[in-house]
Amino acid sequence: MTARQHHPVQAAGGRRQQCAGCQRPQNACICTWVTPVAHQVEVLILQHPLEVNNPKGTARLLHLCLPHSRLLTGEVFDAAVLCASESRHTLLLYPDMPQDRALGIAAPPALPPDALRDAACLRLVVLDGTWRKSRKMLHLNPALQQLPRLSLQGLPVSRYRIRQTHQPDQLSTLEATCAALIQIEGNAEKFQVLMTAFDGFVRQQMGYLASH
Repeated sequence: MTARQHHPVQAAGGRRQQCAGCQRPQNACICTWVTPVAHQVEVLILQHPLEVNNPKGTARLLHLCLPHSRLLTGEVFDAAVLCASESRHTLLLYPDMPQDRALGIAAPPALPPDALRDAACLRLVVLDGTWRKSRKMLHLNPALQQLPRLSLQGLPVSRYRIRQTHQPDQLSTLEATCAALIQIEGNAEKFQVLMTAFDGFVRQQMGYLASH
């Protein structure tokens, strides 16, 4: 794996230095794990504001590893940003759960049978947050509710050992996106470097937690 250099900058007010590459404190820099992956599907990551400074979050590492990705932070987003794409069909990575109807979340349109045929013509929208936060984001953005859903198949056991989950197949944002890209593009070997980066990130965070 090729290491990526970090670029420290001094934060205002005498606070800890921050890496300009990963935007984390210099002593928690994750740039060493950043390995670009040649992917075809465009990825739009919508990050809940409370996840921005969460040291266990994986969205920043995911974004830095995917050249054709964009990371936006907020709870409510411009509908044009969510749905508009001149040359790509947009899908939402989120399971269709009937219980969400009681919360006012509309049923998604059906995924066309041939929707996944050409990966280069797809854009995948990913919600970064806990289930409660991501469900709130879905509720607050009707444009997201109007997108066809991509549900993951054959989920592996999560390797996300630094964050508690209620089910063994509840994945981190990076793991879920990696599984989705493999499901669409069909090349698990290509995305193994992304999971290797994830494993390194998890080990780093476990070491940091142990030392504190």
